[in-house]
Amino acid sequence: MTETIRFACQPGCTKCCDMEGFVYLTEGDLNKAAKFLNLTPEEFETRYVYRTAHQRRLRKPRASQCTFLTAEGCSIHSVKPTQCRLFPFWPHLLESRSEWEATAKWCPGIGQGELVQIGAALERAEEMKTAYPNFF
Repeated sequence: MTETIRFACQPGCTKCCDMEGFVYLTEGDLNKAAKFLNLTPEEFETRYVYRTAHQRRLRKPRASQCTFLTAEGCSIHSVKPTQCRLFPFWPHLLESRSEWEATAKWCPGIGQGELVQIGAALERAEEMKTAYPNFF
């Protein structure tokens, strides 16, 4: 990876939200989203979460990648899951120049905005590793 990178979310862009895959949740993510939606954690989980013995993820609706993605953007933006909040500072993207460059082909925010020192980016990646220890 390069020593410095640039990234800034671009107004109106939801491309990262519409990529194939799953949104994994920490217990904290689940609790924050439930509170934001005026639901108990149990109600939120029943409506929106698929849980296995080792992970929790948002259920995927048939018509889109995410229940909370609307035409205006993320309807729970202020409490969006850790995985979403940390994009594109995911460990596998920062650890591989080719992965970063492949992501930059579809993410218009990569290469934009303020300079992000690699140390700061790696701290965000470490937060991802802490939040999802079963994946790293």
